[in-house]
Amino acid sequence: MKWNVRTRCTLVCVAFIALFSIFSFRLVYLQIIKHDQYAELAAEKHGYRQPIYAERGAIVDANGEALAHNIPGRTVFADASLLKNRDAAIKLVSEALKIPTGVVAERLASSSRYIVIQREVPEEIALALRDNLQKQNVRGISLEHDTTRVYPNHSMLCHVIGFTDFDHHGIQGVEASMEQYLHGQDGYRHIERNRAGKEIVLYRGQKREARDGYQVHLTVDLHLQNIIENEIDAAMREFRPAKATIILMRPQTGEILAMANRPNFDLNLRSDAKPEQMKNRAVIDMMEPGSTFKIVAAAAALNEHKVRPDTTIFCENGLWNFGGRALHDHRPLGDLSVQDILVKSSNIGAAKLALSVGDQKFYEYIRRFGFGDRTGIELPGEIGGLIRPPQAWSKISITRIPMGHEIGVTPLQMTMAMATIANGGKLMTPRIVKSITTEDGRTIATFSPTVLRQVISPETAAQIGKALRGVVSDRGTAAAATVPGFTISGKTGTAQKVDPKGGYEKGKYVVSFIGYLPAENPQFVGLVVLDDAHTADPNLNYGGLVAGPIFSRVAEKAARYLDLEPHEDVGKQMTAERVALTNASRR
Repeated sequence: MKWNVRTRCTLVCVAFIALFSIFSFRLVYLQIIKHDQYAELAAEKHGYRQPIYAERGAIVDANGEALAHNIPGRTVFADASLLKNRDAAIKLVSEALKIPTGVVAERLASSSRYIVIQREVPEEIALALRDNLQKQNVRGISLEHDTTRVYPNHSMLCHVIGFTDFDHHGIQGVEASMEQYLHGQDGYRHIERNRAGKEIVLYRGQKREARDGYQVHLTVDLHLQNIIENEIDAAMREFRPAKATIILMRPQTGEILAMANRPNFDLNLRSDAKPEQMKNRAVIDMMEPGSTFKIVAAAAALNEHKVRPDTTIFCENGLWNFGGRALHDHRPLGDLSVQDILVKSSNIGAAKLALSVGDQKFYEYIRRFGFGDRTGIELPGEIGGLIRPPQAWSKISITRIPMGHEIGVTPLQMTMAMATIANGGKLMTPRIVKSITTEDGRTIATFSPTVLRQVISPETAAQIGKALRGVVSDRGTAAAATVPGFTISGKTGTAQKVDPKGGYEKGKYVVSFIGYLPAENPQFVGLVVLDDAHTADPNLNYGGLVAGPIFSRVAEKAARYLDLEPHEDVGKQMTAERVALTNASRR
């Protein structure tokens, strides 16, 4: 009996020991061996790393005027694991966001925990949707902080500013090139949720604050931009060109003051834009520059001391056979000084200037002026143009390139070449971004003027500038480009359009004018280019008659805005010839 009692007690004790041992081993197994795995599962079910989104930085002009900024909004998203009443959710979301129920249903068909239904939803609409969801106790639809990128000036500066995608990453223009500064750095916080999906604030964990994007300050002045936008629109109405570009820049610093292209598009309606409307033709279009390129031949010959400004060159009375091919001037011209070769825009004179320095040296000057290389401006997609080395030239290339044929340049490259003349022979790196700052004004980076090289001597630059004053006079090809009260140095260009299939398109021209004022102390350089302008009389489709008056109007308004002091000794009234030329070009 005693043995039986003792045995039963022993067996019970052993059983309890075995039971507690099993529990102990199980506890050790769960708490130690499987701790990380189950902790991860728990965190996945109840924990959540909530992103804290950085706000994209603003883009402003040189005076702090907003060009691109953000307005608050929300992203409406769904968590499929919490979505129970799918039909009710589809109905409420469809009604609030004005999206067809079929589209909402398709988006909610995913089993993902994070399904984006609609981005950039206005704040009031998103909050009204949240209230309706709560009233009907529909779970699984949530809101997330978001912003909408807004461009208050619509199409103005569209090719310079660019735009962003739905993830707020820059796609074109400054939005793309300055992405590293504009985007900012997202933060996060670790949170835990209860069974109802609501955050348990007491258990809020690690947190890193977001850093908003920096402000990008452009060199562009919105007032000057408005001037050229109005004038380029007027030119499109009057001449109906296929394309057009106007650029204003400060020659001493390389700062772009204004830049416009046509066709263009509304940045707020970019989904409606066609590819042709979205091209920044100032930096990605290649053109034969025509006679504006004669400044390079003249600068090379003068800088190499092959000629002086008053050196006389026989221009063959308008017809010269070289290399078995005829070279014509627009009218018969005899003996001309180097200065008058530019004033009268003689093709033959320019060819002889290039011949005086030779193929290799002339090519070196072309490259020294920056042609054939990207300028380095802070805009994506820039091309370097097309400049062939001398070994690829034909026998007549040395006579055709000086008049702007057989080469491809961008409007910006041509602007920089003229700015080099205006800047005493120094070639600058063009700049369209001035500085990067925080929202409270602390400077992050400054883009200072950069001299690339001394292309020609200051003396040669002054000689070219003096010759170019004669172009904008009764003696020259751009009498219609004058501005009352100011001296202007400039050059016209009229180039027959290149046919993509080879040769040139009959009756189609790229007309241009490029100049600076005041000639003795340049404050800005301006370029006007119209591709395939239509004039009432085809004989009036010249750079001086079409682009010249546009430059005159732009320059006059820009000088007034910049408060430039006119010279009293400069005639304040347009000459009778300019009036006649301007009226003729408008007929």
